[in-house]
Amino acid sequence: MYDAWADQVIEKIRKKMRWCGEKNRDRIPYTTDANGNYDDRSELSAEWSLDNGLNWWTNGFWGGMMWLLYQDTGEESYAEIARISEYRLEACFDSYYGLHHDVGFMFQPTAVADYRLTGNERSRKTALHAANLLVGRFNPVGRFIRAWNEVGDQDTRGWAIIDCMFNISLLYWASEETKDPCFKQIAMMHADTAMAHFVCPDGSVNHIVEFDPETGERVKSHGGQGYGEGSSWTRGQGWAVYGFVISYLHTGKQEYLDTAKKVAHYCMANIPESGVVPIDFRQPVEPPYEDSCGACVIAGGLLELARCVPGPEQESYRRAAMKILKTLDESRADWSECCDAIVQECSGAYHDASHHMTMTYADYFFMEAVYKVKGKGILLW
Repeated sequence: MYDAWADQVIEKIRKKMRWCGEKNRDRIPYTTDANGNYDDRSELSAEWSLDNGLNWWTNGFWGGMMWLLYQDTGEESYAEIARISEYRLEACFDSYYGLHHDVGFMFQPTAVADYRLTGNERSRKTALHAANLLVGRFNPVGRFIRAWNEVGDQDTRGWAIIDCMFNISLLYWASEETKDPCFKQIAMMHADTAMAHFVCPDGSVNHIVEFDPETGERVKSHGGQGYGEGSSWTRGQGWAVYGFVISYLHTGKQEYLDTAKKVAHYCMANIPESGVVPIDFRQPVEPPYEDSCGACVIAGGLLELARCVPGPEQESYRRAAMKILKTLDESRADWSECCDAIVQECSGAYHDASHHMTMTYADYFFMEAVYKVKGKGILLW
């Protein structure tokens, strides 16, 4: 039903990425400048910073895009480009201080993808190193993986975030690869905590939940990158839908699938008729801030969820995902050579000073979702 659309978009992706990949083969991009050219975060800063350099949390997605293209086309050039950023990221282990809970985002779509697709032993070692670092962030009393290191003057020792439902994919892989259940057990304990404390009865999701790091007791939730405490940051909704599906696929635990459905139904009830997704489902009408990146993650989660259920329920998830993806293709994508990025109108956080930019991970999740529609490739998570 959707194959013809997917074929057309995949052809546009191939055409765009053929020149864009070569143009940026030596970079690790995050966003584009005023002229549409990608930036470069491939240098390890002399002084560690969360805001730039090789430690930046999105640095795995450029390599991930290349592995998606490698799966699609079989062209070795994409594997070569992917490994440039993958191997550079190994230097982050030496700096150490810049690494935190997002090692999953950094090394799952690069090192793990490489090993799964090619059997590269160097990539296996890198990914297992990252998995062990992630395990070291686990708080056994609160049963959560700590987010970040320091955020200004705030005490973040007890902070956990919904984004980590993706990072724990690295732990599921490590257990499957080493046959050591420890990694999977920690991933499931974190997922159970997220299920209990992040997902609200109506299916909306908290971005940040603070626990007492000494006792594990819940303290409060924080608005994080959404509009405010108790709101509904759309990218966080996507992390939850997709993340709980991933946990279900790796564990078979029915509660994870049920939780993904609950969050998905909330998203589907709140996606505007236009298909344009806001930064937060509970933000004010004005200004009309949007986040195409959140839209891409939600769409990918809905499509993966659709694979786990039968009949009419499956079609409802696919239909909702297609509404988002078609809107992105038709009105929020740049298929020209005027901009290196595909997906436009992304936003990092509601209260950021600037909005409506490009992000490599929006392109990654858009591309991945289109390939899902067509049924191409393995699940990299």
